[in-house]
Amino acid sequence: MGKITFYEDRGFQGQMSEITDDCLSLQDRFHLNEIHSLNVLEGCWVLYEMPSYRGRQYLLRRGDYPDYQQWLGLSDSVRSCRLIPHAGSHRIRLYEREDYRGQMMEFTEDCSSLQDRFHFNELYSLHVLEGSWVLYELPNYRGQQYLLRPGDYRHYRDWGATSARVGSLRRVTDYY
Repeated sequence: MGKITFYEDRGFQGQMSEITDDCLSLQDRFHLNEIHSLNVLEGCWVLYEMPSYRGRQYLLRRGDYPDYQQWLGLSDSVRSCRLIPHAGSHRIRLYEREDYRGQMMEFTEDCSSLQDRFHFNELYSLHVLEGSWVLYELPNYRGQQYLLRPGDYRHYRDWGATSARVGSLRRVTDYY
């Protein structure tokens, strides 16, 4: 179960809209021109800068975000969102080449630096077996982030990245 409230103005002011499920286009659904603040009341959510779950992604857990800088946004552009489903266990396989070729690593826990642990920082394919995960472009959970739900990702473009660079990964849990 999830709940998020969007506000048109900073500081939780102006027109507001509350949702409890995924939304392909916030502007079509609520007719908000811009979203400048929000409250995550229940669950973990991923916000997208473009409709149809495209563009930069921002993962948010329960809390108050009085302006887009609080969710580390580069702008106030939020056009779609998804609730991240709760999962009890997590398992992901990472491959150094496209189509599940090359060296494979399996994770059930977070990894703050793929470079330190495996001496490389590019991944070309992966398979999420259980739970949801976040890949970060840089070590220590920094940089561009990508939400991965269970499924197959034969190439880095399948998870929305423009390069194969991955520095760290984290499980999405209730406390994200």
